[in-house]
Amino acid sequence: MPDKFAIFTEGLVKRYKGKSNSTLNSLDLRIPRGSMYGLLAPNGAGKTTTIDILCGLKKFDSGRVMIDGLNVPSELGEIKKVIGLVPQEIALFPSLTGRENLKIIGGMYGVEGKVLNERVDDLLTRFGLENSADRQLTQYSGGMKRRINLLAGLLHKPKILILDEPTVGVDAQSRNLILEELVKINKEGTTVLFISHYLEEAECICDIVGLMDGGKIVLEGNPVELARSNPECKNLEALYIKLTGKQMRDTYE
Repeated sequence: MPDKFAIFTEGLVKRYKGKSNSTLNSLDLRIPRGSMYGLLAPNGAGKTTTIDILCGLKKFDSGRVMIDGLNVPSELGEIKKVIGLVPQEIALFPSLTGRENLKIIGGMYGVEGKVLNERVDDLLTRFGLENSADRQLTQYSGGMKRRINLLAGLLHKPKILILDEPTVGVDAQSRNLILEELVKINKEGTTVLFISHYLEEAECICDIVGLMDGGKIVLEGNPVELARSNPECKNLEALYIKLTGKQMRDTYE
């Protein structure tokens, strides 16, 4: 059964020294291949720890983790070839241009020469950055930096794209462009794990959402179907509060 999923976790547990409760509490995460999955969580729910484990950046205490049918951590070398990670932090070189950043990062992924140049040009055009590609990153707006940050995770055409708060702190135009392009990328065959605390975004673009709290999934399903089955809740945030009694918070882990 795990082979049917792009991302599969079973009974995933992670404890940090000095903490009485587990950060991940038997987390079962099943993300179908080709889906746009929204993982929605407030501060402290375990989303950052989940990302780090999926990417092999942190060890876990017990459970099972598979990415594209490959085991974490024993097959990390192969896993890194199929995933693209777009972190919440801007992971770029500020003294370089947008194009220079992408070429360096593309080289890290093993994309080189003509293929790299064509890929960089295509992505810059697709995300409306072709006219500013040769400007130093310090001259970019927050939204432009976000877009370059996203492009860095797409250069090697990953089968699975993991996005941690990809629209945080950006202007409305950049947010709309990012969301529109993510939908297109997903339709082209890439599985997308969209991690956010902006529930309205996930309602618009995701075909499956998982509401996470206390280190586990507390509700999962299609956003439209979840709304129909809970007519007293006007949106996902109201449904989340109904389930957990907690407001979705605008702070981060």
